[in-house]
Amino acid sequence: MDTIPLTWPDISYAEVEQDLRIVFKSGRLTTGPYVQEFERRFAELLDVSHALTFSSCSTALHCALAAVDIGPGDEVLVADFSFPATGNVVAQTGARPVLVDVRAGNFDMDIEVARSLVTERTRAIVPVDPFGQPADMRAVCALADEFRLFVLEDAACAVGTMHGNRAAGAWPGAGAFSFHPRKIVTTGEGGMLTTHNEDLARRLRSLRNHGRNELEGVGRFDEFGFNYRMSELQAVLGLAQLQRLSESLNQRRELAMRYLTNFEGLTGVSVPLSAPVSDCTFQSFVVFVDPRLDRDRIIEQMHRHGIETTIGTYALHAQKSYARFGYCAGDLPNALHAQRHSLAIPLFRAMTEQDVDRVCEALAQSLLTVEASSA
Repeated sequence: MDTIPLTWPDISYAEVEQDLRIVFKSGRLTTGPYVQEFERRFAELLDVSHALTFSSCSTALHCALAAVDIGPGDEVLVADFSFPATGNVVAQTGARPVLVDVRAGNFDMDIEVARSLVTERTRAIVPVDPFGQPADMRAVCALADEFRLFVLEDAACAVGTMHGNRAAGAWPGAGAFSFHPRKIVTTGEGGMLTTHNEDLARRLRSLRNHGRNELEGVGRFDEFGFNYRMSELQAVLGLAQLQRLSESLNQRRELAMRYLTNFEGLTGVSVPLSAPVSDCTFQSFVVFVDPRLDRDRIIEQMHRHGIETTIGTYALHAQKSYARFGYCAGDLPNALHAQRHSLAIPLFRAMTEQDVDRVCEALAQSLLTVEASSA
């Protein structure tokens, strides 16, 4: 029996071979025409003024915070249910990540909780578009306007995600995207930062390239920057996938709809959605398992059926690294619940409807097995 993996990168050597040959022949492996074209097309896709490539989403997030001078003594509101990078980049600036619980039964930041945590030291807010579902960016931006906060949207999973008529990453402030192999568009490693702000874009270009002043030419470095650049080889890979992104997203949504149909009447799981399926991209398909059932045992059972699954993601406040900020597991109960009871199941473009049906059948059997053993 073949295993169905959790995900599989949507890449093809044939579609990039010619461009890779051009790059090799040119001898220019970084900061060249393919990077520039990748940035141009990404900005066009999202209808934003600027898109800047980075070595990862994490470095894009970190550079954005550095570019608006977030540092020691500052506080940044951060969605608690996320991959640790979302909060780590705040700590790396010397600022304090102030973790915000998610809405009960959902995966996105609770804006009213965020409001209650604003202090005179709060400088920015970092919402997350969980698993390719849109956060409530209208509410985030309203809160930011009220308290004059910088908005940094962690859209790592959200290439193509829509907030109504506006794309993730196209809101005021900046948005950061990931091109990790689990993502819808992958360059192996890599990231992108988007913004409408000309001054912010100019400083980001400098900081990602050692603090070099691009306008003054060779030999001028105005501040201490970073080496956060993307290579030409990565940009070639990303460009090829952008050309068929719409087709890829439609297929993912069709697979998601089949999951939703199959789950009708299935007890033991629920599917939180913050928006219509047409606005979501389903970088991961994540469900809630009934708290009466042991989620980790269900992962084990699915493995026996030849299906790879994993947890949704992490409650940052429950991680040992965040104890230094005074957090203990359970301080943010909704996020901890999401960490303990969320389950990511396979979804990738190469899946078939039959694969989805097989996953659903295995999940139904696994739920029954775990429930019976718990009785």
